[in-house]
Amino acid sequence: MKKYRADLHIHTVLSPCADLEMSPDKIVQKAIDRGIDIIAITDHNATGQCAMVKKHAEGTSLLVINGCEVNSKEEVHAICLFEDDYTRDQFQQFLDQHLPEIPNKPEYNGHQVIVDDRNNIVHHSPHYLLSPLQVDLETIEKYTHQLNGIFIPAHIDRPISSIYSQLGYLPSDMNVDGMQLSKFASENEIRRQYDIHKEVSLITASDAHYIEDVGSAYTAFHLFEPTFQELRWALNQKNGRFVKIEL
Repeated sequence: MKKYRADLHIHTVLSPCADLEMSPDKIVQKAIDRGIDIIAITDHNATGQCAMVKKHAEGTSLLVINGCEVNSKEEVHAICLFEDDYTRDQFQQFLDQHLPEIPNKPEYNGHQVIVDDRNNIVHHSPHYLLSPLQVDLETIEKYTHQLNGIFIPAHIDRPISSIYSQLGYLPSDMNVDGMQLSKFASENEIRRQYDIHKEVSLITASDAHYIEDVGSAYTAFHLFEPTFQELRWALNQKNGRFVKIEL
């Protein structure tokens, strides 16, 4: 078994709150420079930039996971990850169906763009991507798992946009593969505060919106090989795989 450093919460130029320097090529290079082995692209309510980041990682040792950071009807943020392009595209259709058609105002909210392999802008996402989806967290979780994806409530220690700030608790019937802490949170303190059992894996990630933040926080995944299935096993503490937040 080998340790792989994974940063599973990274935004690109597609997220309105991310810097326009967050281009696919720069994200890949910064992750490699930081010694990160696995990254997930998690733009707000969108997956459109995943493919280009994966393209830039071809021929390198970096594994790029398809994903997004959803914002539920209750305004809970969660990371949803997908094994292949088909399930990613199925989830994008789900996002398109449930994202309110509120026009984005770049001058106030920031640009929401998709770029090609030369960083030319090829698309402007017209609807504000940080809007809450018109669907609840339970439905998002169930559909993610229906697509054989991974579901991780995001930055659970934050006073806004987290499962504890918005709901006050983790529903007993919600199937989480793990939960993510902000990079400055203490795992032991958060476990005590919210009575989170050791059977629930906690991870940390950079939540990078700027290039210098990519890989600034990561979780050690102990795997036999860097695959999506092994990530799932590690998060769910199965078949000897596990995760560990390293200080």
